[in-house]
Amino acid sequence: MPIVLPEDPFHRRLHHIAPGGLTSETAQTGGMRRLAAISGATVGSSRLWMGQTHVAPATASANHHHGESETAIYVVSGNPSFVFADIEGEEPVEVRIDAKPGDYIFVPPFVPHREENPDPDLEAIVVIARSTQDAIVINLDDLTWTGPVLTSR
Repeated sequence: MPIVLPEDPFHRRLHHIAPGGLTSETAQTGGMRRLAAISGATVGSSRLWMGQTHVAPATASANHHHGESETAIYVVSGNPSFVFADIEGEEPVEVRIDAKPGDYIFVPPFVPHREENPDPDLEAIVVIARSTQDAIVINLDDLTWTGPVLTSR
């Protein structure tokens, strides 16, 4: 059921989402688990999505991109790696950004990437904010995908 907002923009309520209120009813990619906190379905947002991603120890996600959405990532725990293909040279080269708690990562629209957690014991948890209300996820076979730029969700 869609959330209906009052016409008066100055008298809407704030929303509190506790950890137990996160929902897995969002787009998923193999090797990771996404949980939505802020979305159209949870609070009625129209231009923002926010949530968490968990990558189990010694696990890599499938390759994917997030369509037209800009993605900001904040590392909460663990030491995740973010892998993408640099295609500006003669041959594509996989580039790995190793992150630690407190680091931020920016993923531009349409950039194929994957998350990896090389730690054999500790789950990696990150907080994600996206510039689109939906958690757009397009799963890919590889990082050098150069298919058409899709603007629909």
